[in-house]
Amino acid sequence: MGSSSSKASKCLVVGLDNSGKSTIINQLKPEQKKSAETVATVGFLVEKFKYDNVNFTMFDMSGQGRYRNLWEHYYSESEGIIFVIDSAEAVRICVVKDELDQLLAHKDISSRPIPILFFANKSDLPKALTPAQLSEALELNKITDRPWNIVASNALTGMGLEAGIKWLSTHLPK
Repeated sequence: MGSSSSKASKCLVVGLDNSGKSTIINQLKPEQKKSAETVATVGFLVEKFKYDNVNFTMFDMSGQGRYRNLWEHYYSESEGIIFVIDSAEAVRICVVKDELDQLLAHKDISSRPIPILFFANKSDLPKALTPAQLSEALELNKITDRPWNIVASNALTGMGLEAGIKWLSTHLPK
């Protein structure tokens, strides 16, 4: 079963379409596994990779509305959630909030204190909301039953990704 220092964790990567999920996953993969271009995900992709001694199984879910109901089929297996937000799309924050509220209310999530990492992605764009503004808009302070963190990120440069994943890996079930 491999070395004792690595633990297998299944992390679900969710977020609306075009928030940067696939690009983030691509950044985290080892050089030789990176793809040159990212296309919109239809349905979902399952990506497995190891990062910082955690074996991630990332379910890269399409954020397109008709696929979002697929997310919940993976909740029971997930030990951590990465929720990617396009912080430059202020007009869609209410949709993000709806999705987040539904996720948190789902029986397979609400019954377990699994950690949630929010990536405030595209934080380099001029109109991007800060993590503090996003926390307020999404009422993250109301999440008191599980560890969560919000990290500003730029999937194209990789900024913030390592810090976020490091936080998540320390909060995953041992």
